[in-house]
Amino acid sequence: MAKIILTHEVTGLGAPGDIVEVKDGYARNYLIPRSLATPWTKGAEKDVSAIRRARKAREIATLDDAKAVRDSLQANPVTVSAKSGESGRLFGAVTTAEIAAAIKAAGAPAVDKRKIEVAQAIKSTGEYTVKVRLHPEVSADVTVKVVSV
Repeated sequence: MAKIILTHEVTGLGAPGDIVEVKDGYARNYLIPRSLATPWTKGAEKDVSAIRRARKAREIATLDDAKAVRDSLQANPVTVSAKSGESGRLFGAVTTAEIAAAIKAAGAPAVDKRKIEVAQAIKSTGEYTVKVRLHPEVSADVTVKVVSV
């Protein structure tokens, strides 16, 4: 087992700054090459406090704030414009970064693209529901309307 420090959130494993033990191959072949984690050392453990401070600055502070943001996101649908053919099929797919930018443009607080979960790739015009993780205990189901440009 390898002991690592997470630098980004990994679903099902932990949040940035967490020290976890995973299998050697998972750490060596997936987490470390993608910069999702760094190997644990005594020196690197001192950097954990800096990672946690940065995480606190980015995330929504309290459960009540997260619930308020959830209510505003669920009440207002988000519109994303994309190029499409005559049948409504998109040239490419709508990405989580585009959804995050549309949420911010709609007047809602900025949401990290890594906290947006799309069940299936959005490849045609229409209405879709995506899940946004706002807090460890709160997530919002946001309606995304994809329109043709």
